[in-house]
Amino acid sequence: MSDAFQDRENTFEKQFANDEAIRFRAVARRNKAVALWVAGMKGLSGTDAEKYADDFVGAQVGRSDDDVAAALKADLARGNVDLSDHRLRKKMDEEMAEALASVKGGK
Repeated sequence: MSDAFQDRENTFEKQFANDEAIRFRAVARRNKAVALWVAGMKGLSGTDAEKYADDFVGAQVGRSDDDVAAALKADLARGNVDLSDHRLRKKMDEEMAEALASVKGGK
């Protein structure tokens, strides 16, 4: 009987690890998409926008959604771009939903 419990525990641990891996990839994709959106608002395009987004994603690894939003707001403020917290959070939520669907779909 203990083998059955051990198997069940191992299954839950594997599922948790898989869920966390999916979430990590989705958050990174969401952060890149939102950073590209912000880059456009700041007037960046092409390789400059890609570099900004890549640097932003790297700097935000392991940070909370609140920290990510604060960093984006600070970057926008430095670029004299006014954006409401509500609009930024809405965009983050939209991009997260899209990123989750993409990662779960194997893309």
